[in-house]
Amino acid sequence: MTGQMKVLVVDDETIVRESLVEWFRKSGYEVEGASGGKIAMRMVDGKDYDFIFLDIRMPDVDGFQVLDHVRANSPYSMVVMITAYGSVGTAVEAMKRGACDYLTKPFEPCDLACRLQSLLQQKRVIDENAVLKEQAACRMRCEELIGSSECMRQLFTLIQQVAAVDSAVLLRGQTGTGKELVARAIHALGDRSSGPFIPINCGAFTDTLLESELFGYESGAFTGAGKARKGRLEIARGGTLFLDEVGEIPLKMQIDLLRVLEEKSFNRVGGTAQIPVDFRLVCATHRDLASRIQSGAFRRDFYYRLNVIELEIPPLKARTEDIPDLAHHFLERIRKETNKPVAGIQPQALEVLRTYPWPGNVRELENAVERAVVLAKGRYLTRDDFAFLFRSPVQEMPLTLKDNEKQHIERILNLHGWNVSRSAATLAISRVTLHHKIKMYGLIPSVVKNDSMRLQPA
Repeated sequence: MTGQMKVLVVDDETIVRESLVEWFRKSGYEVEGASGGKIAMRMVDGKDYDFIFLDIRMPDVDGFQVLDHVRANSPYSMVVMITAYGSVGTAVEAMKRGACDYLTKPFEPCDLACRLQSLLQQKRVIDENAVLKEQAACRMRCEELIGSSECMRQLFTLIQQVAAVDSAVLLRGQTGTGKELVARAIHALGDRSSGPFIPINCGAFTDTLLESELFGYESGAFTGAGKARKGRLEIARGGTLFLDEVGEIPLKMQIDLLRVLEEKSFNRVGGTAQIPVDFRLVCATHRDLASRIQSGAFRRDFYYRLNVIELEIPPLKARTEDIPDLAHHFLERIRKETNKPVAGIQPQALEVLRTYPWPGNVRELENAVERAVVLAKGRYLTRDDFAFLFRSPVQEMPLTLKDNEKQHIERILNLHGWNVSRSAATLAISRVTLHHKIKMYGLIPSVVKNDSMRLQPA
């Protein structure tokens, strides 16, 4: 562990600075020294240090100013203040401003070693807490993988099987089906669950920004790169890297990532040092990658590297029996977040949710429940609270595209066996209006038996 730790010693007294630097170097740390506050601030801007031993009294810039600079620009560095003017007041001020310990000159090597062991333990606890928070967040998201339908039971079985191995996984499915939830579940159930889960939406960045996000960069690699930065490939060490919308990755970067997967190492933008990688790769896309391969927009060899194991996430319309459970789950969470006294969802409202086509899948359902809860006036959500689902988002009226409206009304009528009352209730319109639209669009039952099927008025 100590071999990877970076230490900066800041002291204007040459003998103190050089003695500390030599002691840390012999102890196996990567250590540098700075003779003043201004130099130290420039070094902090260009590099991340695990520990900074900082003198308080310096002629150019005092240690408190440097401490403030470190807290603002390198918040994960642990700072120990050093001074020959030890006092309780100075110690309290240093701790208030973010120092983690206080050391008074002169000090013995054994005292420094004890302090360092304490700091290492603090850092270990901080790092473990960060991992535990990530795991807790991951578990919370995994709990939202809700469903008892046959297709979801099959998916849960596949997730458990896939989590037990370390192979690359490609998740396919429409937008809003919960691909990231599945990726988090694979991570949480696997051997890498104690490591980080690092997601990145590849379609949310320009080519240049995506390269910097993935590979990181060295100081001075390009204009504005004043400080070296780790990329997602490096941060994901020991955990899972989730590339969402992988079909949007440009061709050149596909080549670069393919090389990373084959050689298990990379170098940052503007750097030459090879950095090893150790992560489990999970990718997701709503695109038809086969057609993109045919068009030359996606590399076949990169595709085979990603698609060792493929999982298809079913759309919500393929598991409508899960909609009530999902809706109640979202309701429970949203009413706590909004502090709205909504107790449940009426059966007629659930029927509306079951029959709606959900082009946005689970994400759209979650948004719909949230909107209904926020605007609800009663203790139970009614079908009127979801009437917005069937209105134009611009004009807030029934769909104006006649073909879409005709197809939707016909589907609802067929779903209810052409029962006008039930169909009108689902569509959130009156029976008179529905009769008018049936006549306007010339709708007839899709199947007529013995010429005896009639519209059921009630």
